[in-house]
Amino acid sequence: MSRWLVTGADGLLARDLRAALESAGQPAVCLGRAELDVRDRRAVRSAVAAHRPVVVVNAAAYTDVDGAETDESRARHVNGAAPLHLASACGEFGALLLHVSTDYVFSGEARVPYPEDAPPAPRTAYGRTKLEGERAVLRLLPWTGYVVRTAWLYGEGGDNFVAAMIRLEREREFVDVVEDQRGQPTWTVDVADRLVALGRAARLGAAPGIYHATSGGDCTRLELAREVFRLLGADPGRVRPLVGPAPGARRPAYSVLERGRWEAAGIEVIRDWREALAAAMPALTGARVLTPT
Repeated sequence: MSRWLVTGADGLLARDLRAALESAGQPAVCLGRAELDVRDRRAVRSAVAAHRPVVVVNAAAYTDVDGAETDESRARHVNGAAPLHLASACGEFGALLLHVSTDYVFSGEARVPYPEDAPPAPRTAYGRTKLEGERAVLRLLPWTGYVVRTAWLYGEGGDNFVAAMIRLEREREFVDVVEDQRGQPTWTVDVADRLVALGRAARLGAAPGIYHATSGGDCTRLELAREVFRLLGADPGRVRPLVGPAPGARRPAYSVLERGRWEAAGIEVIRDWREALAAAMPALTGARVLTPT
């Protein structure tokens, strides 16, 4: 019997989750797309039946926000149907399910942080399909289902905003970035640690439902990019405000999440985004010492 089963093992978050589980001494089976097609109901049931995990973490997702706008059905198979299959299998075999979701389930029109019980109102295909997955988990597993929303994820070895800024600092004299999107940059290492802690707490009776796993504080995309440049020892002034709308699907203008449920579960909230980013930069850049200006 494996204590943990992780889906989406090829993704940004799951890579750090695997490391966090190993560090915590938790036996785990991590399945990528080649090992498990989460869209296949029978395959999902067979995987849970074979490994009989105590905790399942669903880190598999269709995250192409622009692609979802042109092919919502494809996104729904991964973001909506797959959590349904996993929740069904977890219910049948008695496993806890931690399902990773997103700030995109909200409209982005608020001006104060969204609490866990705020009414969802997605404005994109990606957000709609992720909300379908959330609802499936909470409906089928009212006592053993946990939805962990995160936002603005960055980490080592994958495509993300912070990685793009690190690359563009080398390639361009100036970089233009939007300043009308505000959120919480969140390191995958910190989210992985909270997932491990939540899985342990859930086994001891931590309340099921929705948890927001994001860094403390908030900033605009422009402020985040300038902080990346500063930590690289580059001039933050090389990052300029983007004039005009950003290309692609609409992004939430405001996606700051409240994080009030962690204390009741006995788990510390994630640190401030600036502290986390500074800790992450050596791994993200391959540098041992950074010299901020």
